[in-house]
Amino acid sequence: QVQLVESGGGLVQPGGSLRLSCAASGGVFSLYAMGWYRQAPGKQREWVATITSRRTTNYADSVKGRFTISRDNAKTTSYLQMNNLKPEDTAVYYCTHHGPQTSWGQGTQVTVSS
Repeated sequence: QVQLVESGGGLVQPGGSLRLSCAASGGVFSLYAMGWYRQAPGKQREWVATITSRRTTNYADSVKGRFTISRDNAKTTSYLQMNNLKPEDTAVYYCTHHGPQTSWGQGTQVTVSS
């Protein structure tokens, strides 16, 4: 199974930006889709965005136009650029690798607050 390590979370004011990174190791990266999910306190985990091996992207309606998912196959890393952040974006963000088995990272906290 692929190991995933997220980074880049933190505290940001409403309207601010953050870029999350997800470094993958231990498996094939370029052939499989990568994704991001999030879980807010007291809520179920929800899908945020996906990028396929061909770089086709899809987004949840709640983040469309504000978040951008990308990947760098040479660095085996995926990214989530988050702009115009809102308090409702506060959550633990998880990276996923959709190989023969889906792998999950440990999560990184994003807090949007003034």
